[in-house]
Amino acid sequence: MTLFDGWLRWINVILRGLHLCAVILLGAALLGAPRASMEAAFAVAATGFAMFALDIWRKPQHLREASGIAVLFKLVLVAWMAADAAMQPILFWLIVAGSAVSAHAPARFRHTILFGRGSH
Repeated sequence: MTLFDGWLRWINVILRGLHLCAVILLGAALLGAPRASMEAAFAVAATGFAMFALDIWRKPQHLREASGIAVLFKLVLVAWMAADAAMQPILFWLIVAGSAVSAHAPARFRHTILFGRGSH
């Protein structure tokens, strides 16, 4: 591992921590805490997109894999959530459930190439 790879890893760790904080803040807002759900949804989208961009930069084929497509789908749902306050609660729980499945499914499933040719 190079020094550059080490820095990329730490950037990803920091982004993941910020993303989890934003998800918790958004969940709290949707459950009635005095927080702004639109700003929290934006923070979830921004940190999620940043992690996704870093993943694609490090491994371009990620965009063609099941896990990469799942992230794109989650980002679309988060954008919808930010635009439609009435749908926020259901979209939030769909994203949480989808994230659990897409992040913890077996690697063979997560890294299946869905678009284009490629070997595993």
